[in-house]
Amino acid sequence: MEPIIKVRNISRIYKVGLETIHALRSITLDINKNEYVALMGSSGSGKSTLMNVLGCLDTPSGGEYHLNGIDVSHLNDNELAEIRNKQIGFVFQTFNLLPRSTALENVALPLVYAGLSKEVRDARALKALQDVGLGDRVTHRPNELSGGQRQRVAIARALVTNPAIILADEPTGNLDSKTSGEIMGLLAEIHDKGNTVILVTHEEDIARYAHRIVRLKDGLVESDGENQKRNSLTTA
Repeated sequence: MEPIIKVRNISRIYKVGLETIHALRSITLDINKNEYVALMGSSGSGKSTLMNVLGCLDTPSGGEYHLNGIDVSHLNDNELAEIRNKQIGFVFQTFNLLPRSTALENVALPLVYAGLSKEVRDARALKALQDVGLGDRVTHRPNELSGGQRQRVAIARALVTNPAIILADEPTGNLDSKTSGEIMGLLAEIHDKGNTVILVTHEEDIARYAHRIVRLKDGLVESDGENQKRNSLTTA
């Protein structure tokens, strides 16, 4: 079966003044459908750059990237935006919610770009909120929700387009340990339902939830293998 993510010799070079920074150097990687992968590495390892390339937020300087059979290495910004909206659900450390919008409106936002009617948007957003345990918080704004609830809204927003991949960037970075466990349990539940989950983290105890760990160092894959220390989880 063709991998859902197929990366071949990806590089990413930045020019900062007269300096050339090699953020990624010849990365080759396959991720299959329904895998749960953690990308790990210290600051400057290239994990954030790789996440941006995998999430179609950035284009590589060299190499090839196929997402779900589509070569996205050379697409323009509009084409990348369309791929992002259809194929990828993002969960960020800072939640990235609109402060004046309700939970329902925040979750429905990606469906506005997809051109769906308000009735369909609201129905799908409500279902996504119910799926993450927030069916009773649909009219609440972000400042009326706890950190964990805000991250659940962000996860519901990531799920509402039925994406091929969930990309979670340090999803527990702003949460206490108990809430972090609940959010990681929820991501495990999402994976169990068939989603491909890619987790970006520098925390070993968070990476343990993944089935496979890819470690980066100096823009290269240092190691890639099955996670032997995977936490046994109960659903959140």
